[in-house]
Amino acid sequence: MSETFLTAPVDDRSARDLAASGLRLALVDTADSAAFDAWIAADFRGFHSERPTPEVLEEARGFLADRRTTAVYDDPATSPVGTVNSWVAPLTVPGGEQVGAWAISSVTVAPTHRRRGIATALLGSELRTADRLGVPLAILTVSESVIYGRWGFGPATFAGEWRVDTKRVRWAGADTPGRLAFTEPDEYRATATAVLDRVMAGRPGEIALSPYLAERLIGPLKGSEDPNRYRLVRYDSVDGEPEGFVSYIVKGNDDFTKHSVEVVYLAAATDAALLALWRFLLELDLVAEVRAYTRGVDEPLPALVSDVRGAKLASVEDHLWVRILDVPAALTARRYERDGELVLDVIDDLGFAAGRFRLRVADGAATVEATDAEADVSLPIASLGSVYLGHATAPGLALAGRITGDADALDRLFRTATPPRLSTWF
Repeated sequence: MSETFLTAPVDDRSARDLAASGLRLALVDTADSAAFDAWIAADFRGFHSERPTPEVLEEARGFLADRRTTAVYDDPATSPVGTVNSWVAPLTVPGGEQVGAWAISSVTVAPTHRRRGIATALLGSELRTADRLGVPLAILTVSESVIYGRWGFGPATFAGEWRVDTKRVRWAGADTPGRLAFTEPDEYRATATAVLDRVMAGRPGEIALSPYLAERLIGPLKGSEDPNRYRLVRYDSVDGEPEGFVSYIVKGNDDFTKHSVEVVYLAAATDAALLALWRFLLELDLVAEVRAYTRGVDEPLPALVSDVRGAKLASVEDHLWVRILDVPAALTARRYERDGELVLDVIDDLGFAAGRFRLRVADGAATVEATDAEADVSLPIASLGSVYLGHATAPGLALAGRITGDADALDRLFRTATPPRLSTWF
């Protein structure tokens, strides 16, 4: 699969639909610097980022060359009016296995070309290509939450923004043996990457990181705001094993005793690393607030401080969206914490995954087969994507009418004790 997804031809249906509007769908030759730079610049423009400098373009070409890069052109212009890229990312599912998922990113449409079917063609092309290559599900993180349900994606993880008033709280957690030390990205990169591999394999919802996704968590990329303010601290166990790190930025205030800290990324492969790194952040001198984003909704911060109101979950947003393309392959890939049996009637308006399936779970392992039996639960494919990784979303979806039948049984079977989490963007 990894040998063909880069070069598989563009989807015929989307190409024809765009051609009817005078537009051209094409893969970008990432070895062609001019064409690739034009795509990267269009991607930056689509997310209202600064125009990339030559140094940023060079770095981006190196980091993004391993992705399938697709553009829509309004010939003869060479700047794309639509962009998307994709790759097969190992997604950690309940039970600890990693399943190849079609990761979709950089979906943009030029504001000069809205309402011409570009987004529909791009997303349809991605899903049909993934399905043709036998990838069982697709994933994406979204800038807007109202767009992707129409393609069968459902929100499957939720990200929390945590804020800690460090002037109000004291550390109330356990002792934190081990060793903390400042380090530099260049000297720590290989170790940090190994730590990230453990973190991403350790919780449902996380994905194995490409070099680009890992690098931006470890140290600033070219063009990052205030790159000289980035700090990197490593944590090693009592036995000297590297188990975590935190990258962060300190921002000033009119009152020098009230700086704020923005956590770029906190990687903890063990509980000991999690405790030590949080304690380090919360006990920084001359700091009044610590902010951390894309953390789990179950982050233990309130239990680690002397005043639970000093550590707040400031906001929760949908984060990773899942679109199942092959129901048997997806459901048998994960493990289950309870045994049981359900007949699922899956509705898929796009036709990839519709059908009626008997799901049997014994000793945590699933078998799935097509059936004509009466359904216990009926649900659209987006709702199946929402419950797939273990979040307790089934009761709410049932209340909203997006799951019918025995939603409680569905929830008991799919839900996991630890909610899934994706702790980064892609």
